[in-house]
Amino acid sequence: MQIYSKKTGILAAGLAAVLVFSSCAGRGPVQGQADSASSKETEVTASGTSAGSDTGPVSSGTVHSAVDFEHELDEYEPHKDHYNFYFTYKTVHPWWDAVALGMEEAQRQFLDKGITITYEYMAPEGVSAEDQTERLLAAAQKDYDVIGVDVADEEVISPVLDELIDEGTKVMTFSSSDASEDCKRIAYVGNTHNYQDGADLTEALCQKLDYKGQVAILVGSVGAPCHEDRARGAADTIAKYDGMEIVAVEYDMDSVDLAYDLTLKILEDNPDLDGIVCCNMSNPVGAARAITEKKSDAVIVGMDHDEEALRYLHDGGIYCLGVQDCYSIGFDTIQVAVKIADGNVPGALFPEKTDEITTVIYQEDAALMLELLYGDIL
Repeated sequence: MQIYSKKTGILAAGLAAVLVFSSCAGRGPVQGQADSASSKETEVTASGTSAGSDTGPVSSGTVHSAVDFEHELDEYEPHKDHYNFYFTYKTVHPWWDAVALGMEEAQRQFLDKGITITYEYMAPEGVSAEDQTERLLAAAQKDYDVIGVDVADEEVISPVLDELIDEGTKVMTFSSSDASEDCKRIAYVGNTHNYQDGADLTEALCQKLDYKGQVAILVGSVGAPCHEDRARGAADTIAKYDGMEIVAVEYDMDSVDLAYDLTLKILEDNPDLDGIVCCNMSNPVGAARAITEKKSDAVIVGMDHDEEALRYLHDGGIYCLGVQDCYSIGFDTIQVAVKIADGNVPGALFPEKTDEITTVIYQEDAALMLELLYGDIL
C-alpha cells in the first residue's frame, strides 16, 4: 500500500531550515517550476566528509555548513517552459522528505523564471526492489521527461535501468544510492562516499573504545547500496585492529522498531557489547532506545539527523552522527533532471556524479543542529 499526499505549497528557505526534517507520509504530483542548472560545486575532503572521525567535535561553523539552505539556480537556459518528472525512492521516511524540500526550493526558483515543473515523488511503505521495479516500468509507459530513482537494490534495479535506457527513457539516480558502476543511467546526484562514511564513523568508534572491544553492525536494507557500502567500510575498519571484533551483523530494513528488537537480541547474546555501528537514519534511534533501556555502556555511532537521534546525541546516548545534506541533494537533483530532459549528457553542464557532503557531528554539536534543523532550543 502506498501512502502519499499532494504538496501544494512552496516553503521559504528560512521556514525550510526549521521544518526540513519533519516527518510526513510521502508526496504525490507537485506543481512548480524548473530551471535545469547546477549552481553549486560542493567541495569535500578526499573522504567525502567535512569532518572526519579523528578530528574530534566539529565547530559551530561546520554545523551550519552541514546543511546548505542557500541555493541559486545557475545560468543554464532550459529549452522548454514545462517539465514533468517521476522520482521514486526506497521507502516513505523523513529522510526523503528532507530531500523533497530541496526539490521544492528549486521548483520555486524555476517558477520565478516562468518555467513550470511537475513531478511525482512516491515510495512504498517498506523497502522492496520488486515494488520499485514495478513503479519504474509503469512510469516508463507514461510521458515523463526524466525518471529518477534512489536504488533499492543495486543488483535488481541496475538491469531495469539499463532496459529503460535502451528503450529511450531518460533515467538518473539520486539521493544516497546509485546504481552499479556499469549501469547506463545518465547521472547521479547524492552521496558518492558511503563506504568512507562507514569507515569514518567506525574509526571514531574504535578510537573511543581505545581499539579494543566487541562491535555489532546494523546495516539497514538488504542490497541497498548506501547501507551495504557503509557496512563494508565499517567492517574493513574494524578488521584493521587486532583488539576489535565484530560479533553481529543484522539487517533492520530501515525500521526503528526492528533495529530496537535486533539490538535487544544482540545485547542478550553479547552482554559485554562495546559498540554498535548504525548504517542508516532509523537504526541509531532503535539502537539507542534498546541500549538506554538495558542500561548498557555500548557506544553508538550512526547516520543522519533524526530528531530523536540528535537528542540521544545531546544526552550522550549516541557518540557521533554522520549528517548528510539532503536539502542540497534535492535542489541539485531537479537542476540536473532539467538538463537531462533537454538532451544534455554529463560534461561541462553537470558531472556524471554530483557529490554531496556528510558532516560528522558530536555531543557538543547536537543542540545547535537541533536548533538549525528543527527549531528546538535546548
